[in-house]
Amino acid sequence: MNSHRIAALAALSMVASLGLTACGGSGDGGSDSETGTLRVSVFGNFGYDKLYKQFEKDHPGVKIVESSEGDLGKYNTQLTQRIAAGSGAGDVVAIEEGQVISMLEGADKFVNFQDHGSNEKTDQWLPWKYQQATTADGKTTIGLGTDVGGLAMCYRTDLFAKAGLPTDRDQVSALWPTWDDFIATGKRFQSGIKNDKVHFIDAATNTYNSILMQSGDHTYFDKDGKLVIESNPAVKDAWDESVKMVDAGISAKLKSFSNEWNAGFKNGSFATVACPAWMTGYIKDQAGESGNGKWDVAAVPGAGGNWGGSFLGVPKQSKHQKLAIELVDFLTSADGQMGAFEEVGNLPSNPTLYTDPKLLDFSNPYFNNAPTGKIFAAGASSLEPVFLGAKNVPVRDAVENALRSVESGQRSSAEGWNAAVKDGTAAAG
Repeated sequence: MNSHRIAALAALSMVASLGLTACGGSGDGGSDSETGTLRVSVFGNFGYDKLYKQFEKDHPGVKIVESSEGDLGKYNTQLTQRIAAGSGAGDVVAIEEGQVISMLEGADKFVNFQDHGSNEKTDQWLPWKYQQATTADGKTTIGLGTDVGGLAMCYRTDLFAKAGLPTDRDQVSALWPTWDDFIATGKRFQSGIKNDKVHFIDAATNTYNSILMQSGDHTYFDKDGKLVIESNPAVKDAWDESVKMVDAGISAKLKSFSNEWNAGFKNGSFATVACPAWMTGYIKDQAGESGNGKWDVAAVPGAGGNWGGSFLGVPKQSKHQKLAIELVDFLTSADGQMGAFEEVGNLPSNPTLYTDPKLLDFSNPYFNNAPTGKIFAAGASSLEPVFLGAKNVPVRDAVENALRSVESGQRSSAEGWNAAVKDGTAAAG
């Protein structure tokens, strides 16, 4: 799930230069030069601009150039191809949680952070976060953790008011202790808003993923890597609950991270969106100044959950491994994680920050001064990892496509589910 913001033009402009300047790959550590250009490849906005400037100030002669891809699927495909080819990847690359297992299969193509002292500072991350980017034998760690995706629900207070619903975040949270209560609230909203161009939720797929990510310790694959799309009841339960929302007519039927979805934040096409911590920054970017103060943050229905999060790795093909490792250490430090939270709302994976007043006292003015520090840190220490298999991304895409076909009226729920199983199985190889 981080992922985030669209910056396709920036990503396209970087492709040629990455291919020329980021190749290498002897695996011997690259140049030890203390100067040069570090190229960082991410998806969306990680909130690093100020941190880059600080690093450059502390390292005269170093320039950081970031390329950002807004389409997570495209980013993952490009990163996989460039790592396999041994050229074209950034000196530092973001690895999304759903992709880290597949990257571990090629761990020899990444710098091992254990060779640079990461085992001596594991208290800097939630224990499971560090392990997610570590090989099964425990000998190689290919990425250091950035954020985790504690779940909430973001909502438009102005649209709630027009629909006759409460707007206070505590009262809103009380509306939906369960997902069925959430659907009932959505029906009330649709009746009250009296506008067929405005819907309660953005898309069934986002809600589906939220429900699925709070329904156990694995999704499409068990911890042995076996496909369990049919035998894991959590998958079908999340599907059925999401179809209820489609049948209730409360969905705007927008594809996540599409241009239409992005526009919906600004023009008020939907009133709620499943909101991992990183989503707050995305909303601000897309809704712009016109949305300032109109959004707020309430509890997510159900039992919390964790959706999203990333790591930073250094491919061995980098010619500037020494500097790149220093940059990753800085960005994933307590100060780096806190800086990213302040900029775009990414919830730190560093548990020492969950009791830090700087985090707990943080209120987000864009979200009606919601105490997002307290909201997202409240259950952060107890977040549990959800196992995502190496082929999680293509399987998830197949299931989402099938669900969208139900949402658009092309298939019945039963037909869509059969397609999800069939196509998901094919995607798993």
